[in-house]
Amino acid sequence: MANRQALKELQERLAQRLTAARFAPATASWLAVEAAGQHYLLPLVQSGEIFLCSTVHPVPYTKPWYLGVASLRGGLQGVIDLALLLQQPASAVAERVSPESRLVSLHVALGINAALLIDRLLGLRNPDMFASIAENPVGAPPCFAHRLVDVQGRVWQEINLQALAAEPEFMAIAA
Repeated sequence: MANRQALKELQERLAQRLTAARFAPATASWLAVEAAGQHYLLPLVQSGEIFLCSTVHPVPYTKPWYLGVASLRGGLQGVIDLALLLQQPASAVAERVSPESRLVSLHVALGINAALLIDRLLGLRNPDMFASIAENPVGAPPCFAHRLVDVQGRVWQEINLQALAAEPEFMAIAA
């Protein structure tokens, strides 16, 4: 009898939590990352999985930002150095890769088997964490969405991964 009562209470708690979750606003909108000292925001709905920086096999005759391919969850993914792709001054990849480095894959819905090399994860961010919107730099790539300033005064650049994947430069990896 006690087990039935405990099971009933568990089911009631679960039902209450599901109801509360259905009406609660979304809490996080972006994955915050750092690449070559710059802060970037990757929309969660456009981001895929996060992987440890695994072995990347170089592909000859490609652009410097295309690092090669890696086997991630049994599938080959092209690995792109986010900092170099966005033309940020960056030290050599070998110098930047550390135990904190990660590969962030693009969401499968974008139709591109690619992962971005980032120097480190900085957590999740939501709109409440930002104080203002700043102007994008002159000549910014089309994938630059909003430029946000947090309450500490740090500037964060949102990257629209769907726009990035659609850029002709992103698809043209041949050197």
